[in-house]
Amino acid sequence: MPLPTLGPPSLQADVGGCGDGCACGVGDAYDEHEHGGYGLDPLECGLDPDLAQLLADAGLDPVQVEDIAHMAIEEDLDQGVDVTTVATVPEDAFSTGDFTAREAGTVAGLRIAEAVLSVVCTDEFEVERHVEDGDRVEAGQKLLTVRTRTRDLLTAERSALNLLCRLSGVATATRAWADVLEGTGAQVRDTRKTTPGLRALEKYAVRCGGGANHRMSLSDAALVKDNHVIAAGGVAAAFKLVREEFPDVPIEVEVDTLHQVREVLDAGADLILLDNFTPAETAEAVALVAGRAQLESSGRLTLDTARAYAETGVDFLAVGALTHSSPILDIGLDLRADA
Repeated sequence: MPLPTLGPPSLQADVGGCGDGCACGVGDAYDEHEHGGYGLDPLECGLDPDLAQLLADAGLDPVQVEDIAHMAIEEDLDQGVDVTTVATVPEDAFSTGDFTAREAGTVAGLRIAEAVLSVVCTDEFEVERHVEDGDRVEAGQKLLTVRTRTRDLLTAERSALNLLCRLSGVATATRAWADVLEGTGAQVRDTRKTTPGLRALEKYAVRCGGGANHRMSLSDAALVKDNHVIAAGGVAAAFKLVREEFPDVPIEVEVDTLHQVREVLDAGADLILLDNFTPAETAEAVALVAGRAQLESSGRLTLDTARAYAETGVDFLAVGALTHSSPILDIGLDLRADA
């Protein structure tokens, strides 16, 4: 495929590294009909416009991705320079590097790795995209090829790989669950047990692996848990209080007995979370609800037991481990010095 040429922030509008306090106005409004849903003119982001558009099309905020890329690089440089690279690599050297899978898995975060390169590179760089996020890859397979100044490529290497390996690990773990559930009608989905600051990226990786996202924050949906039930004086009372205060918000209620399932079902819950139910108890809950609400299983879930739960007829399996415990997918950068 042709090599797209991407420009660093210095070659774009001087608004790179935007955040909540930035005066550029990017992200002030969410527009579902403009620029992938973020009210964003990619030219107003420090990233390359085409890259910014790809991120927006994937459901990510390009400005947030740019901020994360800046944060990763700033942490790595710690207000200094890459002393090893500066000492060993001539300033005018150019190289080609291949991001290569060291093991089989599902890839996620390739455009995010490009964003890291975009904030580091002091000159234009070329990329050749061999695979896309969500693709299954084999050990030894090239994922992304980059040609740019050698110093910039090596300085960006670890930050780009940290994000790419982490997100690909989440996608790979999710894919294993999605494969086990295939054909059952149930979906695996994540929780809010995410790395602070990386929630949007990790939940994106879950989608790349074939999973579904639960709520993104505390404000877009309600989840009534045991402490809310204690504070409100009962599970039905807790549900009623949330419904009265926020009538348009979806409400999920956690229960741990079949009696509570009846209570919240009669109260009108949209979604019921079955906490630590056995497969047999889950089947009883499915029969009791009879399609009047969606059901989600949580706790006691492993890949070995996942299908047994799914075959009871529940809609979702909640797996916090997707984002809090997935190992990385081993990916490396192989440098090819230009002749």
